[in-house]
Amino acid sequence: MEKTSEVLIIGGGIIGLAIAIELKLRGASVTVLSRDFGQAATQAAAGMLATGAERLPGGKLKELCEASRWLYPQWTQKLEALSGGETHYWPCGILAPVFALPTENPSSDRSGHWLERDAIQLYQPGLGREVAGGWWYPEDGQVDNRALAKVLLQAAHALQIDLREGVAVQAFAQKQQKIQSVLTSQGEFSAQVYVLAAGAWASQLLPLPVRPVKGQMLSLRMPVAPYQPLPLERVIFGPDTYLVPRRDGRLIVGATVEAVGWTPHNTPAGIQALLHRAIALYPGLQDWPIDEIWWGYRPGTLMKRPSWPWPLGQFSVSDRPLPQRYSAGSHHGVVAGSIHLGANR
Repeated sequence: MEKTSEVLIIGGGIIGLAIAIELKLRGASVTVLSRDFGQAATQAAAGMLATGAERLPGGKLKELCEASRWLYPQWTQKLEALSGGETHYWPCGILAPVFALPTENPSSDRSGHWLERDAIQLYQPGLGREVAGGWWYPEDGQVDNRALAKVLLQAAHALQIDLREGVAVQAFAQKQQKIQSVLTSQGEFSAQVYVLAAGAWASQLLPLPVRPVKGQMLSLRMPVAPYQPLPLERVIFGPDTYLVPRRDGRLIVGATVEAVGWTPHNTPAGIQALLHRAIALYPGLQDWPIDEIWWGYRPGTLMKRPSWPWPLGQFSVSDRPLPQRYSAGSHHGVVAGSIHLGANR
């Protein structure tokens, strides 16, 4: 059996790497196990920081997402200094058009500003004719999730964190309610504290209410003219569809939400649905070239709330009682990432 470090993190996505970096900066020895650092749920996201636009109900989840969103400027600066890379954080605001007027008083949403039909067309010319109005959320924004994942990995390498790729975790070996080791495809590992940040795969190791939710996505290439602004410069968060413009001219279109278990791949029906809804939001994009299509698994819960950071029982570690294992397996998108890196330090 291989003794790895004080902390063993299972999962190499945004959450797992963010936890690893912060613990390393605080002096802990950390090992991260991942099947494939390039295939985490991070790749199935669009990088929206949409705490306002998603109109989350008041409570712990909203508080978590708001706190993390406000930390993003410091967090991304910290990561970029550690790694030498760029995360492309962009506080561009989010526009949330609707096709039917709300039944409640629009002014009741304190984080957003209601815009009537004519006003929202001024904010974003070219929206579909059926758009009846919408909200403007100036505090929301975006980060390039792929760039963020790359920067996290670079920062982890710069800090000499022990990263083990190609390792499939198979089971926890337990004795008297204490984890003795982790059994993997590459042998047995042990640590003092274990963190499960395996996303949609978390329930394969522990009885957590986490399930895979497949999301299909695509990107288009916006027309770019010299000295002219891009056609879209704000995130458009519409009913069942979002359009996320990148400053390099890509437009991310997402995403399907499919409870199909582990069924893989893009499908004609999924891509057709994405394009149909996207064209209804912004008809001009129907003539733009398709750049890429992809899919991935996001972690979903029956309660639709994160399992962060959930102590799964109290255990004796050394001579003091500490939570020996934690779950950080299901989050509300990329927006919750910064809360794990202690960006307010």
